[in-house]
Amino acid sequence: MAVEALLWSAATLLATAILAVAGARRTTTARLVYTVALTASTAAMGVAGCVLVTDPALTQSVRLPIGLPWLGAHFRLDPLAAAFLVVVNLGGATASLYGLGEGPHEPEPARVLPFFPAFLAGMNLVVLADDAFTFLLTWEFMSLTSWALVMAHHRQFGNAQAGFIYLVMASLGTLSLLLGFGLLAGADGGYGFDAMRDARPSPGVAAAVLALTLIGAGSKAGLVPLHVWLPLAHPAAPSHVSALMSGVMTKVAVYVFVRIVFDLLAPSSSSSSSWWWGAVVLLIGGASAVLGVLHALMEHDLKRLLAYHTVENIGIIFIGLGLALAFDATHMAGPAALAMTAALLHVFNHSVFKSLLFFGSGAVLRTTGQRDMDRLGGLIHVMPFTAFAFLIGSAAISALPPFNGFVSEWLTFQAILLSPQLPQWALKFLAPAIGAALALSAALAAACFVKAFGITFLGRPRSPAAQNAREVDAFALGAMFVLVVLCLAAGIVPGFFIDALAPVVQAAVGWHLPRQAALEWLTIVPIAAGRSSYNGLVLFVLIAAAAMLASWVIHRWASQAIRRSAAWDCGFPDASPATQYTAGSFAQPIRRVFATLVFQAREEIHIPAPGETRPARFQLHLRDRVWHALYAPVAGIVGASATGLNRVQFLTLRGYLSLVFGALVALLAILAIWP
Repeated sequence: MAVEALLWSAATLLATAILAVAGARRTTTARLVYTVALTASTAAMGVAGCVLVTDPALTQSVRLPIGLPWLGAHFRLDPLAAAFLVVVNLGGATASLYGLGEGPHEPEPARVLPFFPAFLAGMNLVVLADDAFTFLLTWEFMSLTSWALVMAHHRQFGNAQAGFIYLVMASLGTLSLLLGFGLLAGADGGYGFDAMRDARPSPGVAAAVLALTLIGAGSKAGLVPLHVWLPLAHPAAPSHVSALMSGVMTKVAVYVFVRIVFDLLAPSSSSSSSWWWGAVVLLIGGASAVLGVLHALMEHDLKRLLAYHTVENIGIIFIGLGLALAFDATHMAGPAALAMTAALLHVFNHSVFKSLLFFGSGAVLRTTGQRDMDRLGGLIHVMPFTAFAFLIGSAAISALPPFNGFVSEWLTFQAILLSPQLPQWALKFLAPAIGAALALSAALAAACFVKAFGITFLGRPRSPAAQNAREVDAFALGAMFVLVVLCLAAGIVPGFFIDALAPVVQAAVGWHLPRQAALEWLTIVPIAAGRSSYNGLVLFVLIAAAAMLASWVIHRWASQAIRRSAAWDCGFPDASPATQYTAGSFAQPIRRVFATLVFQAREEIHIPAPGETRPARFQLHLRDRVWHALYAPVAGIVGASATGLNRVQFLTLRGYLSLVFGALVALLAILAIWP
């Protein structure tokens, strides 16, 4: 059975993690761990992919005699689980391939090698879990192993704080999901997912489950305002782990949302009175998309920039899910299928190009030791293959055709264009507004990655580390170019990927798009041929032909007289790298526009008096409104409470006796007045 093969793959990863504890400091252990992880992940991806493509109606279940005594541990493979297992294990396989080259350079192998395969196993088991106890156990296991990887380099400044905040937010998410499953189980305690599907919670209980799921899954996915841990934790982890956390673990959180809302709560959410569920998810998704990309634009740290872009892309996914909820609640099966297809396709696309970009940033970090873009530059000359791979990932995440990011965002826009057919006036106004926010985030993402690629790879080196950089090993390049091929393939022939998602969409909303691969010239037609269509293959051929024609014309008709001279210096003869654009100067115009509304920016300029030789100073202070409005007050209250309670450990014996006596009196008083 396929589900048993997947469980054996997870068991292999867990066994590898246990064995890695004993030999983590040996030089051969890293190669062994990553080789086994690559093999197990590739096998699991193959099994899940074959089930999804060849037998989409297959549903298999296994019960193991562990867990709760009267329940056991239930695992289930269905189209939804198979689709997300492909995403999880594709990310695991490429991260393991990258790790084969990264492993020998890891300064703390004993803190990484045991937890890396355990993290992969945890994500697989979360997707396979089919009862609340098994799910929460594997969910917490996934959180703890990823926390351990975040803390691998805990001696570096800020990493310990990142790990602490991540652990707090993960605990909040687990508690929310625990309460949500408790409401779904009801008074009878039906903790199996089959029992939850058969239950019919009241609209109020269903709404409470939706809210708790948004908190539980949204905190792990990085939805605003639960995103504060993500730009801290993702950069703190080793680069191939950052790719897993940003490109894969956040998709496991999306899986949890889809599983609960579109599967376990499906009978309750099909009512026309639940259309507001879609409005709430739409609003949160739109806010996440815009705020994520705005914060990314302000970043100088390459990995933090990529982490904030995860917030943006998770917002895009939830825009699609919100539209699917709204259309499904009003029994518009076709538009619901389109929106769900767009969301699920973006799940796959984002996992591909975000992993690629984190691998590229990891390559830059390994060879230069720098994440600050203002200390990089000129790397395209010494790292041409990494630069090319990063450029493809930048084009894909910027939603430029013919790459995969364009297709899923274009499908999301097509779903938004159908929103005027919704009967609710609130959605008629909200959906186009979210569409405008999505268009803004797409434009800002393109500007952000012009900055990221240009400042990092173009121009002149801004530091000796950038000047002395070298290309990375073949394993890292192999992992990157596997994802480059997928970025191009999913953009040129997206119909095959859409058709593979059809059984998942059918199970979620009761409908799916027509078979796209059967259309002429592999054109995808989400609505109607006369209204909207996209042909990635033709577009790719036209772009390639135009590029070759332009190259031929230039070489054939341009002047044959070659004259070499210094590049135009804009009137500044100083060739110092300090005269180049920096990441901050590139983002300044956009920062000025949103300075007051989003960032509460404050600029300090210190200009010396005439005759003084000291340099002028410019300082910029940005504030995260979400952090200072929600989390800083809570942190202050907790800190003040801890300081006050700290006095308890310095009481005298008389004081302790008085405290115990007072507590006893208070308890007796409560019992006396209790009805």
